[in-house]
Amino acid sequence: MATLVTTKEENPTKVIETQITTKQDKHLKVEILNKTYVKPQKPLGRKECQLVTFDLPYIAFYYNQKLMIYKGGVDEFNDIVEKLKDGLSVILEEFHQLAGKLDKDDDGVFKVVYDDDTNGVEMVSAVAEDTEIGDLMGEEGTIKLKDLVPYNGVLNLEGLQRPLLSIQITKLKDGLVMGCAFNHAILDGTSTWHFMSSWAQICTGSKSISVQPFLDRTQARNTRVKLDLTPPAQTNGHSNGDSTPSPPPLREKIFRFSESEIEKIKAKINANPPEGSTKPFSTFQSLSTHIWHAVTRARELKPEDYTVFTVFADCRKRVDPPMPDSYFGNLIQAIFTVTAAGLLVASPPEFAAGMIQKAIDMHDAKAIEARNTEWESNPIIFQYKDAGVNCVAVGSSPRFKVYDVDFGFGKPESVRSGANNRFDGMVYLYQGKSGGKSIDIEISLEAKAMENLEKDKEFLMIQD
Repeated sequence: MATLVTTKEENPTKVIETQITTKQDKHLKVEILNKTYVKPQKPLGRKECQLVTFDLPYIAFYYNQKLMIYKGGVDEFNDIVEKLKDGLSVILEEFHQLAGKLDKDDDGVFKVVYDDDTNGVEMVSAVAEDTEIGDLMGEEGTIKLKDLVPYNGVLNLEGLQRPLLSIQITKLKDGLVMGCAFNHAILDGTSTWHFMSSWAQICTGSKSISVQPFLDRTQARNTRVKLDLTPPAQTNGHSNGDSTPSPPPLREKIFRFSESEIEKIKAKINANPPEGSTKPFSTFQSLSTHIWHAVTRARELKPEDYTVFTVFADCRKRVDPPMPDSYFGNLIQAIFTVTAAGLLVASPPEFAAGMIQKAIDMHDAKAIEARNTEWESNPIIFQYKDAGVNCVAVGSSPRFKVYDVDFGFGKPESVRSGANNRFDGMVYLYQGKSGGKSIDIEISLEAKAMENLEKDKEFLMIQD
């Protein structure tokens, strides 16, 4: 029986004031102007979709948050909000599951239910009159960003009572911020950006979207899994006797690698392929090795300490039969690679790259089936931070064309993850703003390790 933590409903009319420690010691003040709900523009009746084994492990993660910063649009703010709502009502005819809510059937199996009486997607408009784009662009962590994106600290399980998607549009002095919170039990990164790009298509005048979502999750897995999830006992503010010390505070930072730097990393790791190797290491495998080595050095682990590398792999083309790229839902699984820290840092980079490549290659339809069957026999609901000891866990993907999401007021200046689902060693990879093969790396680490990483010339590719 899994124990889950719930949060209280937020006040929709709140004014948020967050102390920001900067050179100017500013306050970030966000005022919520309006909250409405957007539904498909046409009646769709009642539609149900069973959540499957690929979805359910994320029920105890938090809502997945994405944040995009745009220049301009201030004078047209009200018109832009209405245009976004209109486009959303059109696109939700295709992506109606995001307008639904979580529910359970009589057997306790989770499902998504949409009917014409459902509230729909939550849309919030807000203003941060004292904040400029520049104030946010230089922000490495998520403190300033936190009140620009909804549902901080809200579990996916709360989709039983909350919308499955909440969007906040905030007017700045010189731009706009779009903060989105997606229920991670409903969709993964591939589906998230499919939805976002489709919504943008409609808002820029397209009569239809280029790729329809594939909505039947049971084509990928049709096993019915009952989950008995129980919220924690109420403590009325008193200690529950848990003496576990709080984890050290985390720091977050973005490291931006140009196309030429990515190519150098890849070339270096492919310069000495392991004996018997039949294919080169990919950009992802090469960059992952670069990050894993650097974070392990930064943590100053003992040689005998284990370190885990985790990647959330897209299984759409790995399952049998393969699913289309447009499959809407979660179709990812975590793949783990473990070794001793001393062996990792003492070995040439192709050693780690070979382990990562082998783990990814071995995760075929047979391995996925075995993982699903094992989990279904004993469902374990992991928390977002259960990725492994001394872990480096990579999420998102530079393949997602996040800087092409243009709703008619320009492409984003920056794309970020929110504060949810971050732990020591969590890494998000994004397409770089400069385009090409450039990649932005968001890393969360304990403060001392981050300090070491910031000085690591090998990681930063600084020549002496």
